[in-house]
Amino acid sequence: MITIYLDDFLEGGILRETSFRAFVDEIDWSQYQGKRVMIKGCADVPLPTWAYLIITARLAQHADYILYGEPCSAVKIFSRNKR
Repeated sequence: MITIYLDDFLEGGILRETSFRAFVDEIDWSQYQGKRVMIKGCADVPLPTWAYLIITARLAQHADYILYGEPCSAVKIFSRNKR
């Protein structure tokens, strides 16, 4: 499973929308094709809901499963039906 840490997107200790969107646009999302991806938002600062939504929307085009939280208690937020 691949983990995306939202605190990696912080700039100066906060999440700035403009730089966040620019960083998201530069990611090669195809690297997540067919993968299980966990989004971890455990940061020292509050993270806005829109950040999770933007990441999830991009991942949903490639990943087979998207989960949120910790590996021991992950919440599935997306699953590609392969039937």
